[in-house]
Amino acid sequence: MGRHVKAGELDIWTEQAGDGPDVLLIGGLGDTVESWQLQLDGLAEHYRMTAFDNRGAGRTAMPEGQPTVEAMADDAAGVLRGLDISSAHVAGFSGGSIIAQELALRHPQLVRSLVLQSTWSAMDQYMKTLARSIHWQAELAPDERAFLEFFFLLVYTPRAHNSGMVGQIIEGALAFPYQQSTGDFLKFLDAFVVHETADRLGQITAPTLVLAGGVDPMSRPELGEDVARRIPGAQFEVLPNESHQPFQEIPAEWNARVEAFWQETERLHPQMPRS
Repeated sequence: MGRHVKAGELDIWTEQAGDGPDVLLIGGLGDTVESWQLQLDGLAEHYRMTAFDNRGAGRTAMPEGQPTVEAMADDAAGVLRGLDISSAHVAGFSGGSIIAQELALRHPQLVRSLVLQSTWSAMDQYMKTLARSIHWQAELAPDERAFLEFFFLLVYTPRAHNSGMVGQIIEGALAFPYQQSTGDFLKFLDAFVVHETADRLGQITAPTLVLAGGVDPMSRPELGEDVARRIPGAQFEVLPNESHQPFQEIPAEWNARVEAFWQETERLHPQMPRS
């Protein structure tokens, strides 16, 4: 069941499933709780999973002005505090991984561990050019379906397109009753283009696992490897045949790897039970 949680001046839509050590899931560009459904379903047996709609996505409103990653990290912190969660394993993908980095930097006491899927510390010129092309496509595409067909070429493997999986995701997105406006989508994108953490990642103390898709055309493996190199003690792994969102394409394998990391963290860094 979902509900709005007060975080600062925002009412943020959240959903929880399961019981056990706390996990916070942070979605990417315009993504909502539904992007994590295979984790909410697949990991709730051993963990209390929490996901939320970022500002300007789904059932959470976009405040006036240009959003920043810092503000979105504070939103995530507000969700945890609003749910009376003292700390959580945090997992983010794409833009959500950038929010997760900033959460660990701004609110380290709330982060037990980090899983960063398809991440970067600063967009290089190639990625910035790609982001501009997404910007143009969002503005010029004849309709939402056409834009999603283009955008998902950058997100999912040919395997997912050819199997019909991407077609099903597009139909679900078009039927979703809480559509994000093009303007809010582009505000999200602009926030991630200008944000950088490279010079600060060495301050992160949470155990960290960085995962990259070997055929991801956006968050290329070398960008994730650079992030892992900058975070003390971080682990880095490439999923060789995967693209930007393997947690959706190969959920059983992704969930198992992430759960093993959380179990390792629990073993090496035990936490006092919740009162």
